[in-house]
Amino acid sequence: MRDGVPTLRGGQGRTPTQATTEDRMAREDFVDLKLEHHTTDGIEVVDVEGEIDVYTAPRLRELLIDLVNGGHYQLVVNMEKVEFLDSTGLGVLVGGLKRVRAHDGSLDLVCTQERILKIFRITGLTKVFGIHDGVDEAIAARKSEK
Repeated sequence: MRDGVPTLRGGQGRTPTQATTEDRMAREDFVDLKLEHHTTDGIEVVDVEGEIDVYTAPRLRELLIDLVNGGHYQLVVNMEKVEFLDSTGLGVLVGGLKRVRAHDGSLDLVCTQERILKIFRITGLTKVFGIHDGVDEAIAARKSEK
Protein backbone atom coordinates (compact mmCIF):
# COMPACT_ATOMS: atom_id res chain seq x y z
CA MET A 1 0.00 0.00 0.00
CA ARG A 2 1.32 3.42 -0.89
CA ASP A 3 -0.33 6.69 0.14
CA GLY A 4 -3.42 4.74 1.14
CA VAL A 5 -3.71 3.19 -2.34
CA PRO A 6 -3.20 -0.56 -2.76
CA THR A 7 -0.37 -1.47 -5.09
CA LEU A 8 -0.38 -4.30 -7.54
CA ARG A 9 2.20 -7.08 -7.48
CA GLY A 10 4.89 -6.23 -9.98
CA GLY A 11 3.34 -2.79 -10.31
CA GLN A 12 6.12 -0.89 -8.50
CA GLY A 13 3.70 1.38 -6.64
CA ARG A 14 1.27 2.06 -9.48
CA THR A 15 -2.38 2.51 -8.57
CA PRO A 16 -4.94 -0.01 -9.88
CA THR A 17 -5.85 2.36 -12.71
CA GLN A 18 -2.21 2.37 -13.82
CA ALA A 19 -2.09 -1.39 -14.29
CA THR A 20 0.19 -2.59 -17.05
CA THR A 21 0.62 -5.76 -19.02
CA GLU A 22 3.22 -6.76 -16.45
CA ASP A 23 0.57 -6.43 -13.72
CA ARG A 24 -1.90 -8.57 -15.65
CA MET A 25 0.75 -11.21 -16.25
CA ALA A 26 1.63 -11.20 -12.54
CA ARG A 27 -2.02 -11.91 -11.72
CA GLU A 28 -1.83 -14.95 -14.00
CA ASP A 29 0.74 -16.40 -11.61
CA PHE A 30 -1.97 -16.56 -8.95
CA VAL A 31 -4.49 -18.33 -11.18
CA ASP A 32 -3.78 -21.97 -11.05
CA LEU A 33 -4.50 -24.19 -14.02
CA LYS A 34 -3.15 -27.70 -14.11
CA LEU A 35 -3.23 -29.62 -17.37
CA GLU A 36 -2.32 -33.26 -17.74
CA HIS A 37 -3.17 -35.77 -20.43
CA HIS A 38 -2.96 -39.49 -21.02
CA THR A 39 -4.32 -42.07 -23.43
CA THR A 40 -6.96 -44.58 -22.39
CA ASP A 41 -8.34 -47.08 -24.91
CA GLY A 42 -7.08 -44.97 -27.80
CA ILE A 43 -8.79 -41.82 -26.52
CA GLU A 44 -6.76 -38.88 -25.28
CA VAL A 45 -7.99 -37.71 -21.86
CA VAL A 46 -7.13 -34.16 -20.81
CA ASP A 47 -7.43 -33.56 -17.07
CA VAL A 48 -8.06 -29.91 -16.25
CA GLU A 49 -7.91 -28.49 -12.74
CA GLY A 50 -8.43 -24.89 -11.67
CA GLU A 51 -9.86 -21.95 -13.58
CA ILE A 52 -10.30 -21.70 -17.34
CA ASP A 53 -10.47 -17.99 -18.03
CA VAL A 54 -9.02 -15.24 -20.19
CA TYR A 55 -5.62 -15.66 -18.50
CA THR A 56 -5.33 -19.47 -18.50
CA ALA A 57 -7.39 -20.53 -21.54
CA PRO A 58 -4.48 -20.02 -23.98
CA ARG A 59 -2.61 -22.86 -22.25
CA LEU A 60 -5.56 -25.22 -22.78
CA ARG A 61 -5.89 -24.02 -26.39
CA GLU A 62 -2.21 -24.81 -27.04
CA LEU A 63 -2.54 -28.28 -25.56
CA LEU A 64 -5.62 -29.10 -27.65
CA ILE A 65 -3.91 -27.83 -30.81
CA ASP A 66 -0.79 -29.89 -30.02
CA LEU A 67 -2.88 -33.02 -29.47
CA VAL A 68 -4.76 -32.60 -32.75
CA ASN A 69 -1.53 -31.82 -34.61
CA GLY A 70 -0.13 -35.01 -33.07
CA GLY A 71 -2.94 -37.07 -34.59
CA HIS A 72 -5.23 -37.33 -31.54
CA TYR A 73 -8.77 -36.77 -32.79
CA GLN A 74 -10.76 -38.51 -30.04
CA LEU A 75 -10.56 -36.30 -26.96
CA VAL A 76 -12.19 -36.27 -23.55
CA VAL A 77 -11.71 -33.14 -21.46
CA ASN A 78 -12.15 -33.99 -17.80
CA MET A 79 -13.47 -30.85 -16.10
CA GLU A 80 -14.41 -32.41 -12.76
CA LYS A 81 -11.89 -30.19 -10.95
CA VAL A 82 -12.60 -26.99 -12.87
CA GLU A 83 -13.64 -24.25 -10.47
CA PHE A 84 -14.46 -21.51 -12.97
CA LEU A 85 -15.15 -21.24 -16.70
CA ASP A 86 -15.61 -18.00 -18.64
CA SER A 87 -16.48 -17.21 -22.25
CA THR A 88 -12.84 -17.45 -23.31
CA GLY A 89 -12.71 -20.98 -21.92
CA LEU A 90 -15.92 -21.86 -23.75
CA GLY A 91 -14.39 -20.52 -26.95
CA VAL A 92 -11.32 -22.71 -26.49
CA LEU A 93 -13.49 -25.81 -26.03
CA VAL A 94 -15.60 -24.97 -29.10
CA GLY A 95 -12.41 -24.34 -31.09
CA GLY A 96 -11.05 -27.69 -29.98
CA LEU A 97 -14.27 -29.37 -31.05
CA LYS A 98 -14.04 -27.76 -34.50
CA ARG A 99 -10.44 -28.94 -34.85
CA VAL A 100 -11.19 -32.58 -34.05
CA ARG A 101 -14.36 -32.60 -36.16
CA ALA A 102 -12.29 -31.47 -39.14
CA HIS A 103 -10.67 -34.92 -38.81
CA ASP A 104 -13.96 -36.75 -38.11
CA GLY A 105 -13.04 -36.77 -34.43
CA SER A 106 -14.83 -35.92 -31.22
CA LEU A 107 -14.38 -33.88 -28.07
CA ASP A 108 -16.46 -34.97 -25.10
CA LEU A 109 -16.56 -33.34 -21.69
CA VAL A 110 -16.71 -34.74 -18.18
CA CYS A 111 -18.51 -32.28 -15.95
CA THR A 112 -20.60 -32.86 -12.84
CA GLN A 113 -20.52 -29.43 -11.19
CA GLU A 114 -23.87 -27.72 -11.48
CA ARG A 115 -22.43 -24.18 -11.75
CA ILE A 116 -20.33 -25.23 -14.76
CA LEU A 117 -23.11 -27.33 -16.32
CA LYS A 118 -25.39 -24.30 -16.09
CA ILE A 119 -23.05 -22.37 -18.39
CA PHE A 120 -23.31 -25.12 -21.02
CA ARG A 121 -27.12 -25.19 -20.67
CA ILE A 122 -27.52 -21.41 -20.95
CA THR A 123 -25.33 -21.25 -24.04
CA GLY A 124 -27.00 -24.25 -25.68
CA LEU A 125 -23.69 -26.12 -25.79
CA THR A 126 -25.21 -29.20 -24.16
CA LYS A 127 -26.51 -29.94 -27.65
CA VAL A 128 -23.02 -29.61 -29.15
CA PHE A 129 -20.84 -31.47 -26.64
CA GLY A 130 -21.28 -34.92 -25.21
CA ILE A 131 -21.26 -34.22 -21.47
CA HIS A 132 -20.69 -37.13 -19.12
CA ASP A 133 -20.50 -37.84 -15.39
CA GLY A 134 -17.13 -39.58 -15.52
CA VAL A 135 -14.15 -40.36 -17.74
CA ASP A 136 -15.03 -44.06 -18.00
CA GLU A 137 -18.57 -43.17 -19.07
CA ALA A 138 -17.27 -40.74 -21.71
CA ILE A 139 -14.84 -43.32 -23.10
CA ALA A 140 -17.53 -46.04 -23.14
CA ALA A 141 -19.97 -43.72 -24.93
CA ARG A 142 -17.35 -42.81 -27.55
CA LYS A 143 -16.32 -46.43 -28.12
CA SER A 144 -19.95 -47.53 -28.53
CA GLU A 145 -20.35 -45.03 -31.40
CA LYS A 146 -17.45 -46.47 -33.40
